[in-house]
Amino acid sequence: MPTKKQNKTKEVIEKIFGSGETVYGLKGFDGIDVYTSLEITEDEPNRFYIKDLSGGKNRFVWDDKKQHGKPEEIVRQLWIYKLIKQYGYPITRIHIEHSVQFGREIHDKAVDIVVNKKDNVTPYILIEVKSPTESKGIEQLKSYLNAEGSEIGLWSNGAKRVILYRPYPKEFDDTLPDLPQANQTIDDLFETKRTYFEYTSTKENLKDVVDSMEELVLANAGVDVFTEVFKLIYAKMYDEHEAKLSRSEHEVHFRKYRDPSKTYAVINDLFKSAIKKWPGTFYEQENINLSQEHLSIVVGELERTRLFGSDLSIIDEAFEYLIPEVAKGKKGQYFTPRHVINMAVRMLNPKPKEYIIDPAAGSGGFLISAMYSVKDRHLNGSEESMREYAKEYIWGIDFAEEISKVSRALMLIAGDGRSHLFKLNSLDPREWQGDESQLSISRGELQKRLHNMGSTADNTENRKTFHCMDFDVLLTNPPFAGEIKDQGMLRQYFFGKKKGKLVNKIERHILFIERTLDMLRPGGRMAIVLPQGVLNNTNMEYVREYLFDKARILAVVGLHGNTFKPHTGTKTSVIFLQKWWGEAGEPQADYPIFMAVSKKAGKDNSGDYMYKKDASGKAVHDAKFRKVLDHDLDNIADGFIKFAKEQKLNF
Repeated sequence: MPTKKQNKTKEVIEKIFGSGETVYGLKGFDGIDVYTSLEITEDEPNRFYIKDLSGGKNRFVWDDKKQHGKPEEIVRQLWIYKLIKQYGYPITRIHIEHSVQFGREIHDKAVDIVVNKKDNVTPYILIEVKSPTESKGIEQLKSYLNAEGSEIGLWSNGAKRVILYRPYPKEFDDTLPDLPQANQTIDDLFETKRTYFEYTSTKENLKDVVDSMEELVLANAGVDVFTEVFKLIYAKMYDEHEAKLSRSEHEVHFRKYRDPSKTYAVINDLFKSAIKKWPGTFYEQENINLSQEHLSIVVGELERTRLFGSDLSIIDEAFEYLIPEVAKGKKGQYFTPRHVINMAVRMLNPKPKEYIIDPAAGSGGFLISAMYSVKDRHLNGSEESMREYAKEYIWGIDFAEEISKVSRALMLIAGDGRSHLFKLNSLDPREWQGDESQLSISRGELQKRLHNMGSTADNTENRKTFHCMDFDVLLTNPPFAGEIKDQGMLRQYFFGKKKGKLVNKIERHILFIERTLDMLRPGGRMAIVLPQGVLNNTNMEYVREYLFDKARILAVVGLHGNTFKPHTGTKTSVIFLQKWWGEAGEPQADYPIFMAVSKKAGKDNSGDYMYKKDASGKAVHDAKFRKVLDHDLDNIADGFIKFAKEQKLNF
């Protein structure tokens, strides 16, 4: 039973961080029972103080009347607790609010925590703590390290940490994966072997890790940040795969070594091995282009995370952050928000033996969501069954080099190393021809999903044109921007002609409507994101007539105008279709359609995500410690599922 003091500590911490947010805001202290490790008391009416573990003094943390406090003090005391209990430093060597001496002058600025060397005079580790809402301060810590001549600095906001290493007498030029134990030297820390199972699946925001890497070195390293970070992630995935399945004691090699040249040699070798194991993403002759010194710094940041088994939304967000603007914007291709994806997947409910494709796959969001939906709903949550399912039934196509790399990487992380993911132009199957090896592989695989046209001549023609395919479920958000003017491409489409003559040009997404319907088997179903004008504009009536002729309109969901901000404010809808088929599925003149309009986008007018809050105004978190978006698409999906049952829809 918790004591009264422990209950009071819990009550105050939840007031500061919010109910459900305690673990989120202090997730850097996983494994520590926060409520029993700290002691908070009400020393004055409505004012709460925490016992300083380094000296016994009570320090202010919360004013109940004014509803404000000092969350950074909680972070500081938890680091003192870790230093004592986990790293073994005696209290006598731990000091707080140590004044910093710049040259001959002592400034008012003070380091939050200082751990002295065994002489208890020389500063060894400097720790700067922040509130969980703060993300800056690394440069300030560097200045403290240089001023004090200390070797190690740690910056932490409770949820995230960065450990800097300053090999004396050099200026700061390195990072560490962890603090040394009290009985360890820094050399010991470098030489200690690490295993795959030491690193738990990352709960922290990988985007923040990448952001730290950029702040530390990447922004000034003279390299393509996306490409180099992607190479490191690729190498780390390979290392984790081998450590888990093949190596004795599950030892990981992706780590920082004492000598930067060894760090580079090991990581680059892992990268080259990854290329051989998972070909098609990088060329065999490619190497990591970071210098030995720069690589040594960023590896220290990345090595603590574990990719396999992690929440893919965390990794996906990091990739979206990295994708260059040219890949996102100029071709009208944007990452679809994951709550939109999850709504579409729930409404179509893919089954274990259904072939799924996204012909504008992007980062693979629709495919990954579908894969996990099948696992949770139909495969009893089995990861192994999901991997076997994905190898056969998950397919994706995208023409953008950077984004197609992301989808392949995410599918690897999900545990499926042999997915049918191809870098091709979905709208122009002429480009699918040729003798180049990768094209031959893609063509051969895609021919397995061709529709049986009923005659040898028609099947022969279909094998050349890939006109009619046999996928069960299609989910996609095609690029909106740009017009197709290529007469050879337009000749392949019904929409490429008007009154028997080729049109001069047509919007890209109009061709995608026709192409996606041709990819479905009779009775197959799809969800496609389209500009709202397709449904509303009078000059788009011919498109609507085509849709009614080819498929049953299952549902139309109007998305909020903020959904795709900050990339675009275009009003969009998700249209759900089932291709007409068989005796029971011939085109019908009249039938009910589920219609809904989203009133909560989960984003504000600037495109920043908005999260649900509890009664005290703090963000709410789910069981996986993720903030809960404030949107209504789950409710819309629930409404459609009820509608589908009432209408006895055939899927």
